[in-house]
Amino acid sequence: MDILVIGGGGREHAIVRKLKESPKVGKLYCTPGNGGISRDAECAPVGAMDKDGVLAFAKEHKVDFVFVAPDDPLAAGMVDHLEAVGFKCFGPNAKAAEIESSKVFSKNLMKKYGIPTAAYEVFTEQGAALDYIKEQGKYPVVIKADGLALGKGVVIAQDAGEAEKALQSMMGEKIFGESGSRVVVEEFLTGPEVTVLAFTDGETLYPMASSMDHKQAYDGDKGPNTGGMGTISPNPAYTPEAEKRCMEEIFLPTMKAMNAEGRRFKGCLYFGLMLTPDGPKVIEYNSRFGDPEAQVVLPRLETDLVDIITAVAEERLSEVEMKWSDKACACVVMASGGYPGSYPKGIEIEGLDADGQIPGKPEVTVYHAGTKLENGKFYTNGGRVLGLTALGADLEEALQKAYEAVGQVRFEGAMFRKDIGRRKL
Repeated sequence: MDILVIGGGGREHAIVRKLKESPKVGKLYCTPGNGGISRDAECAPVGAMDKDGVLAFAKEHKVDFVFVAPDDPLAAGMVDHLEAVGFKCFGPNAKAAEIESSKVFSKNLMKKYGIPTAAYEVFTEQGAALDYIKEQGKYPVVIKADGLALGKGVVIAQDAGEAEKALQSMMGEKIFGESGSRVVVEEFLTGPEVTVLAFTDGETLYPMASSMDHKQAYDGDKGPNTGGMGTISPNPAYTPEAEKRCMEEIFLPTMKAMNAEGRRFKGCLYFGLMLTPDGPKVIEYNSRFGDPEAQVVLPRLETDLVDIITAVAEERLSEVEMKWSDKACACVVMASGGYPGSYPKGIEIEGLDADGQIPGKPEVTVYHAGTKLENGKFYTNGGRVLGLTALGADLEEALQKAYEAVGQVRFEGAMFRKDIGRRKL
């Protein structure tokens, strides 16, 4: 099969490299891809949001299957656009992707179908939202932009001043554009956070290995929210008992709720969970693989990914047997200095071989997130630049290998967290 992957970040590199392992794959394409992905797939400068451009590329190269990886093109109906002319795709249509693209939709869905989540209210006016927060007088309080915001549309405000600032930036200054026209104000939940991704065709749902993201920019979970500075899998807090409850109270009910709403979800459904003293609750849904969660979950997958994605597209996922490695996996993100604020681009990356990997370290995979390749050299081209990822017999070993790898890669201003996975050890 010739397969086209849409997107150009670390998640897409993880998907491309996992697909590349399959004997069933012929040619692999990625649009737009990045420097590192270009060593594993043929890349073309077609934007992930360019529906007509992607369709023209898929037709020209006669691809057999399209894997739509990022949130924006899913929400914009990329799958609908491609399926309308007969292309098989992995990823939900626009109606189903609304479970991520609208926080208001997803919160109302959970309320309607009794899926456990934080108490919340929805606001369209800045003043009314602030009045409500002050009346409640409970801090910290969670404020979320309704729409997509590159994983950065959530603020945990510690007091009324921080809440006012967050509302002003989202609703007043519109830093996330129309995504901030409505906000969800939510109670702050406590407990260990867990991410569980699941393959589903709307009839069958298979949870993947659990993981834990580290969103804050700096050590000790300090600093601004980022797209994710590192991940580990499995998540030690996710016990067999928690897994059973999540399946019965959250995963299957969500799949069934979407069906009942006429929004059958086919693809990867992401569950951001909090294991509270009252049991597991949903913090958020995403309609695709997480980034950088994909970088630690996919290396542990032993079933052929091609078998899974084609079964999802053809609504026969129940026929596939899912196998996972019992090894642990850790990913440490190296980011540009200044991220998630403004940062320079075009800085040369040292320590990588011609394929963008670390020479003599086959047990480590370097997933490229924001890189470009020019004249045989890799340069920074984004906020998150690389995800250095390793498998190990246990979490300690995986982290040790990943951090050793970080020590072998250099670029000016590189920043990374030194405590990924530490609070669980």
